[in-house]
Amino acid sequence: MVSERLPERDRPWVMRTYAGHSSAAASNALFRRNLAKGQTGLSVAFDLPTQTGYDPDAELARGEVGRVGVPIAHLGDMRTLFDGIDLGRANTSMTINATAMWLLALYVTCAREHDVPIGSLAGTTQNDIVKEYLSRGTHIFPPGPSLRLTTDTIAWTVANCPKWNPVNICSYHLQEAGATPVQEVAFALATAIAVLDAVRDSGQVPAERFADVVARISFFVNASVRFVEETAKMRAFTALWSSITESRYGVTDPAARRFRYGVQVNSLGLTEAQPENNVQRIVLEMLGVTLSRGARARAVQLPAWNEALGLPRPWDQQWSLRMQQVLAFESDLLEYPDLFEGSHVMAALVDEIVTGATAELDRVLEMGGVVAAVESGYLKSALVASLAERRARMERGDDVVVGVNRFTETEPSPLMAAGAAAIEQIDPAVEAAAVAAFAEWRASRGDASAALEALRAAASGETNLMEATLECVRAGVTTGEWAGTLRSVFGEYRAPTGLSASVSPPTAGGHLERVRERVRQTADELGSGRLRMLVGKPGLDGHSNGAEQIAVRARDAGFEVVYQGIRLTPAQIVAAAVEEDVDLVGLSVLSGSHLAAVASVLSGLRAEGLSDVPVVVGGIIPPDDAEVLRESGVARVFTPKDFAITDVVNELVTVVREAHNLS
Repeated sequence: MVSERLPERDRPWVMRTYAGHSSAAASNALFRRNLAKGQTGLSVAFDLPTQTGYDPDAELARGEVGRVGVPIAHLGDMRTLFDGIDLGRANTSMTINATAMWLLALYVTCAREHDVPIGSLAGTTQNDIVKEYLSRGTHIFPPGPSLRLTTDTIAWTVANCPKWNPVNICSYHLQEAGATPVQEVAFALATAIAVLDAVRDSGQVPAERFADVVARISFFVNASVRFVEETAKMRAFTALWSSITESRYGVTDPAARRFRYGVQVNSLGLTEAQPENNVQRIVLEMLGVTLSRGARARAVQLPAWNEALGLPRPWDQQWSLRMQQVLAFESDLLEYPDLFEGSHVMAALVDEIVTGATAELDRVLEMGGVVAAVESGYLKSALVASLAERRARMERGDDVVVGVNRFTETEPSPLMAAGAAAIEQIDPAVEAAAVAAFAEWRASRGDASAALEALRAAASGETNLMEATLECVRAGVTTGEWAGTLRSVFGEYRAPTGLSASVSPPTAGGHLERVRERVRQTADELGSGRLRMLVGKPGLDGHSNGAEQIAVRARDAGFEVVYQGIRLTPAQIVAAAVEEDVDLVGLSVLSGSHLAAVASVLSGLRAEGLSDVPVVVGGIIPPDDAEVLRESGVARVFTPKDFAITDVVNELVTVVREAHNLS
């Protein structure tokens, strides 16, 4: 029997690395080096102030500027970011959501300044605000106005930038927040339906062009190390999307109904312990989205082996790029038809996911759709509960994580011999330089009030906001001013935390019950009734999964937990500690701003006479920074290696007892 090969080898997917930090100039240099190494697309990481609509000099931006991405405050920054890069030939993905319209307008204006026809621009704005309410936390406005911004962007791009993907329905962060494959597929498709319904109902796109809207909807997915299941998930996604777009929206062109997606494989599954194991994890995860030709990713970006430790260096990103290139160019993967056609094992697994996701999708639609399910707290509670169950399986050892809960014996790693040098370090002077440059831009740009007033008027009515946004770009308006103007019209939104309906799954050995007894005993000895813990998220870091899991487990252990959600200033956290008379303050910071944020909270507590209230910190914190925090007065520092949550809560009880000199 002769093996079946394709007449021509398939073209590889677009290869990206997720990059950007410090400044527009530094990020531009990084982009150009990566492109020279064979990267075929750009994936821009923006810093948290840019993502949440703040300028570098804003109070909430302190310590966050340039940390997890590049700061873009105005047109001048965007010009620098893409200096020397041909936007007419580039394929640029921008991970930006609440401010997606603004960043696209900056990009379009840069292209026009270089006489690049905007109809030729190719790339993606993520622009999926729903998952921000559920997992990533960079939302600004309430769901209704946020969906309007997405709708206006889609309508404008269909008419003006037909090669651009104006929205990237993002299930990636849903999986990180705890979603099972069934939930990931169902919740992402519910979001896509909400977006398509909003565009259709807005009347901005003629009915005969609605297939063009469907054809430009892209997805951004996650792939875990369970690569067989992930392959089935992607085949299920493909089948359901084709069915929904035909039956619900009447799109008959199979090409328009194609499930188009990019992927970053699972950063959540990377470990701080034995981080060299992350290399093989990343390779296996990549297979889940490349093996099946009929459901293969259109673009792939891989994390670096050391992302559980901090910001990867250029060499680490190069290593991840080379993984893609070896698979695409050295292996024979692209020479064959779909490897899973005719597999009864794969067919059964796909059917199982399709059946479960259809039932879950129907449940969400019966609630009134994804927005209603967000506002009711249903989706967030479901994700928090799923993540709690996943963490419990890991704690029990049912889910094996090599180097973490099994096979923990290890030799010293030569990759880690350099200590803090094993990750990219951001110079604190970067923020001061950004603030100074921003002040210079504001002083030299001229009067932008007319453009901002036009934006306000458009937002108050029903006009598409893209043209007013483009005028703001040309007038030199800043990111914070654009977002601030829309805040004044739309208001801000604090999403449900999902804690109220969540309960920790039972853990083996009654360990949680023993911790409950310690909590009760300590409260009795202090005469306080119940121990009270404040869980705080200072700054703009919206990755709240870890904080929520600690809050759930601490509550179930008997603590009274005060958790007000994400995006709080240090002053607000201190005020809550005073008002709630807490016994312990726990701070969660994953953006790298821990030194500045924690120092501000500590000084605030001391100013209020609460220096005796212990403070613990959790996050992605390098060892040298952890030592600095401990020397400054932090009682404990927890990092991703502290995976056993009940043990962490037990240690919190010990911290309270130590603070009160209880034996």
